[in-house]
Formats: sequence, C-alpha cells, structure tokens
Amino acid sequence: MTAPEPTAPATSPTPVSVLLPTVRWTDACDEVAEQLRGPEAFGGDEGGADPAADELLVICDSPDDPVADRRGDLPERVRILMAGEPEGCSGKANAIAAGMAAAANDRIAWTDDDFRHPADWLATLDADYEQRGPTTEVPVFVGRDPLARLFEPAYVIGGTLAVSTAGIAWGGAVIFERGDLRDGEAAFCRDLRRTVSDDGTLTEHVDVSPVDRTRDVRAGGSFRGSLERFVRFLTITRYHAPRATAFNVCLGVAMSALCLLAPVAGVTLVTALAGAVYARFGIRRATFLLAAPGALVSPMLMAYALARRTFVWGGRRYRWRSMFDVSVEPI
Repeated sequence: MTAPEPTAPATSPTPVSVLLPTVRWTDACDEVAEQLRGPEAFGGDEGGADPAADELLVICDSPDDPVADRRGDLPERVRILMAGEPEGCSGKANAIAAGMAAAANDRIAWTDDDFRHPADWLATLDADYEQRGPTTEVPVFVGRDPLARLFEPAYVIGGTLAVSTAGIAWGGAVIFERGDLRDGEAAFCRDLRRTVSDDGTLTEHVDVSPVDRTRDVRAGGSFRGSLERFVRFLTITRYHAPRATAFNVCLGVAMSALCLLAPVAGVTLVTALAGAVYARFGIRRATFLLAAPGALVSPMLMAYALARRTFVWGGRRYRWRSMFDVSVEPI
C-alpha cells in the first residue's frame, strides 16, 4: 500500500491595492469599492492583528478637486489621496507615482473612471495574476462624437489589437506586484515623475500577459477633445514604440493610396481587415464600416499629430520633447 501523495498547502489570498486617478467621484469608484475584500477574507477581522485587506486609493491633484469633498464620507477601505500638481510629468503619471508610494499592499491594480467595472472585475483580474502573473485587459475606445467614431477602427487595430498581441500594459485594467518591476520600484517611480504615459512606462518596466477581455472605454465628446487624444496617442507610440510608429505611418499612407488609386479593392480590403479585428474581439459596432474613410484621412491626421509640439490632456498643456523631457504649460 503506497502512502498518499502530500497535498500542497493552500495559499492565502493576497490583498490588492487599486489605484484610481480621478478628479470626480464617479460610478467606477462605487463599483470598485463594492468589490474590495476586508480582513476577514485574509484570516483576520476588524479588531484582529492581521491588517491585510484590499484597498482603493482614489487619487486627485488637490483639495480643490470635486472628489476631495468625499473625504469623511467614504466606503470602507477607500482613501482619497492628494498627489499634488505635476512638475515635469503628466498629471496621470504623477497620480500613479503618488499612489504607488501610498499603497499598503504589494499587489497593485490600476484602473480608470471611464468604463464600467462589473461585480467580478477585481476578483477576475486577481485570479488572472495567480495564473499568469502580471496581466492586462484590453480597451475598446467607443467614440462619443463624430471624429471619435471615425477613429474607432484605427483604435481597435492600433490599440485593442496592439495591446492584445504586443504585451502592452493598459493602465485602465492591469495588475502586477512591486517585485515584478524589473529595475525596482524606485526606478519605475522616478521614470513616472519625468514622463507622460503611465501605461507606456509600466510596459517598459513589467512584462505583462494580455487577456482578450475587453472593456468599452468612453472616448471623446467634442471634436477638439478627440483631436487632442489622437495627438497624445500618436506621441506616446512615437516615444515608446518608434519602430511601430514608423510602420503605422507607412501602412496608413499605403492604405490611403490604395483606397484612392484602386477604390473598390482598397475599400474592400480595409473594411474587411477592420471587420475581422472587430469580430475577433466580439465588438458589435458598425463603425468598422468607417475604416476606409478613416484610412483616407489618416495621413493628414498623422502628419498633423507629428507636427504638433504640444497637446492638451486633463486640463493641462504638455510639451513633450523626449521621453524624459516634459513641460507642463498653462492653457
């Protein structure tokens, strides 16, 4: 009779600190707050010695931000954190750096306030980490104005598909641990405080595994806002992925030329490509039909974006000269 094989001891759950930069209390804050696990989930209780618990850090710039009015009236395990005004970096990167410093736990999740978080969002992302390590979901940008809707096919191909296939971290839904940062947390936060893109910087420091679980992200709302977003996105890829940017520019010019010189073949090809990518991610939106019009205007839009020396984001104007050379200017 052989002795039974020993079973591996059960591992205890790991508490998560969720960082959510926002200047207003939104539905996303309530959605994430309701998913936090208390000390009882980690073998402790409210009065016990084990302090482990999930937490949500809602990070704003200053006490003048509307979300600061919620201090003193917060759900359990939720804190409001003031990051201060950014100097030499974006407000988002500054907020994330402040959140990293203040977070109580080693396992960190980042998220945004512009998409819906279903009731199992945090638990599912946490389970992903247990199975595969650092993990990111993928965004689908849903336009709220005509220009943003025109951009949707380009964002699905250059954003959704790129995040899914190229191991790019999306700051709206990503989970990792401090020990996963290749060069250490100090180097990572130093880089955050001298650049613009929080998720682009995270991609430089952590190897993430994407899951093809999409989140619909509200994009645009005005012509100017959508144009500024396009400039910002292209500038981010220009600095963090220059070869991919060069390829995208060449591809955009080629697709535009094909649609002009061979309209039937070009429009059919571009529309079919966009439709195939939409189908892969289960995106049920007719905006894939705008892929050809978008391809026609993309060379002009990319030239405009590459020529711009500043862009506006979150009420601030940024002059981004190189990866770690950023000025914040008044609008």
